[in-house]
Amino acid sequence: MSAFLFTLVAVMVTSLGSRDQLLVANISGRLGRSVPLLVIGCCVAVMTAVLMTLSGQYIAALLPSAAKTMLVAFALMMAAVELAWPNKRSFIKEPTRSLVAIASVLFVRQVGDGSRFLIFAFAAGSGIPWFAAVGGALGGIGAVLIGWTMADDLVKTLPLRTIRVVLAIILAIAAIITGLTARGLLG
Repeated sequence: MSAFLFTLVAVMVTSLGSRDQLLVANISGRLGRSVPLLVIGCCVAVMTAVLMTLSGQYIAALLPSAAKTMLVAFALMMAAVELAWPNKRSFIKEPTRSLVAIASVLFVRQVGDGSRFLIFAFAAGSGIPWFAAVGGALGGIGAVLIGWTMADDLVKTLPLRTIRVVLAIILAIAAIITGLTARGLLG
């Protein structure tokens, strides 16, 4: 149950200001809050959560216990780097209405983001990876819902860059502690 809760909260929080959330917010602001856009965003969030869970589960099955912990530390550090990396927002002036195109772009943006690295890490490190999948999927859906609901107000009302840098620092510290613990340097 803790894998579910940790993944849900981690994905929801680390998705604030992510490229996929900003894309949904931008399209929602330009085209209106259409239900098909929300459904596509939610479906893609579920697909990427399942993909990252399967990846984490597969890799974890190949590794001994200490290596799994190092894998989690590596995934946490990758998430921290992705969060700290400046997010270039390109606003769409004439967005496509093609749901397939939107889904494709969302999928590509989500596969490499910090939140999905966290799903991978929790799936690899927990004994019950599907709790991480469900938590990650629900967290991703929540992030899409926030972008869809807030639309253009998302960027105006929240200090997204500051939030992402603070989260990057927290994840980097967690990665270092996890890595040192895996190496036996911390109790």
